[in-house]
Amino acid sequence: MPLLLVGHYSGESRRPILGDDMRVTARPIVLDASDANRTRVGPLRFLGGWELKGRDDGFGGFSAMAAMPGELRFLSDAGGLVTLRINASGQIAPVGFADLPGGPGRGWGKEDRDTEAMTRDPRTGQVWVAFERANAIWRYSRDLRRVEASAQPEAMHDWPENGGAEAMLRLRSGRFLIFSERARSKKKLGIEALAFDRDPTDPAAQVTRFAYRPPKGYRVTDAVEMADGRILLLHRRIALHPYLSARLAMLDPSGIRAGAVLPVHEVAHFAPPLAVDNMEALALDEEGGRQILWIASDDNFRSPFQRNLLLKFELLPIPAAQR
Repeated sequence: MPLLLVGHYSGESRRPILGDDMRVTARPIVLDASDANRTRVGPLRFLGGWELKGRDDGFGGFSAMAAMPGELRFLSDAGGLVTLRINASGQIAPVGFADLPGGPGRGWGKEDRDTEAMTRDPRTGQVWVAFERANAIWRYSRDLRRVEASAQPEAMHDWPENGGAEAMLRLRSGRFLIFSERARSKKKLGIEALAFDRDPTDPAAQVTRFAYRPPKGYRVTDAVEMADGRILLLHRRIALHPYLSARLAMLDPSGIRAGAVLPVHEVAHFAPPLAVDNMEALALDEEGGRQILWIASDDNFRSPFQRNLLLKFELLPIPAAQR
């Protein structure tokens, strides 16, 4: 039975504004519509899934996600913050809503606050957000109520306005990786990415340009660092048939150096009848000694062809052949 969640979300100018009493349903879904008992896709073991619906047009558009103990934070394409609390049995509790306190542009439309990626420092709790159209990185306090710093790195200036900073992660080493959605490397051998030796909003940060080869026909949408230091990249494809599909691929960051073009190794493929949509957000958490991978989709604020899906998996060891 769908769960009823109640919260409040304030808004400004062009972004769809949510009312004072916002209701959201969380309807459980299966991994495979043709086999309700299926629980595996590649190295992922399905633990639960939900379709999230809000009655107000301002709910949704989720393109970035971060995991904390018992809690998930989502950022929308227009700078809106949604917090879900999920207990050990998979029940989704009442949620919280807010707006980012600042960012590029003056309003709250996608053209101003196109937030596509979010990462955090688990020690300090500080949060970094990548704005795609502005090709900018902003740093916020741990509660996302205060802007601390911002930058438009020179290395990102020539990235496409609607194909720029799409995925970003802070490595445990303190380095940051930022992946463009569509910027081609100089020799057209891959998609461009950047490695910063520290916080990219720090004027002293040094950057290394590299590239990687995504699965053919797919574009990156998010990334996380696994416990062993390798990177999982989420990719999405929109086509005639199937309309939407997604691929998870693994990248070894040890090969990052100026001018390098790194390969990826696919580990999971999502296509109908599997639960799949406009997959845009990844988050990695730990639960009882297990690595928990969350995948979420972006409904583009109630597109009739897209949904807000939230999928929960246990990330199992990657087979030796894929290392």
